[in-house]
Amino acid sequence: MIDVVELYKSFPSGDEQVEALRGVSFQIAAGTLAFIVGPSGSGKSTLLYLLGMLDNPTSGIICIDGRDVTEMSEEEQDRYRRDRVGFVFQSFNLIGNLSAVDNVLLPYLPRGRPFELKRKAIDLLTRMNLGSRLRHRPHQLSGGQQQRVAIARSLIKDPTLILADEPTGELDSKSGDEIFAILREYQVENQSTVVVVTHDRRFIMPSDQVLELEDGRLKNGSLGQPLVAGLHCEDDGIEDRGP
Repeated sequence: MIDVVELYKSFPSGDEQVEALRGVSFQIAAGTLAFIVGPSGSGKSTLLYLLGMLDNPTSGIICIDGRDVTEMSEEEQDRYRRDRVGFVFQSFNLIGNLSAVDNVLLPYLPRGRPFELKRKAIDLLTRMNLGSRLRHRPHQLSGGQQQRVAIARSLIKDPTLILADEPTGELDSKSGDEIFAILREYQVENQSTVVVVTHDRRFIMPSDQVLELEDGRLKNGSLGQPLVAGLHCEDDGIEDRGP
């Protein structure tokens, strides 16, 4: 469950403050595929980064899994991102001198590469039709293949929340279709919550939740889902999984 209440975010710009988000409130049920849409500059990516604790709001509440993440310590936020959240960005953020397998394992490389994790990385890439590209480096892969590697990297930790910022923005339509098929398949199989920022509404299905932003405000509630039925925020909603 994600509960967002009266979320504000402002940035300094010269002598002025830019209001990126202006009192946004919504609720996303666990296991939902939700889309954040709106014109450029409407606050879509800002909202996604706040949900992923890559930035902090100016004010407001963000409850995820029963806890206000804005009240977490920096260490708790780091641990939560590491263990629970999978990020997929428009830029693939792959390391050029690493193979596809090692790029998937990148979050774990500083701590070693246990055999079971390597096997899992290979299985993920194989499911994404990259079984013959395991040793290939990013420059040897197409854009769609690189994005699939990036998605495999986000999924290897079995995240309960996947945040994707324009994941098909640099891809052709066929590759974009493949990427969304992968995200939908994972969301259904694992009942994870997936939140996607996109300009391309053709990927939205009637059962998906849609949050439309305009000038930092929620333009409409959501399609097929109630808006903020009640706040579900407690102090002990997130356990410590250890280092």
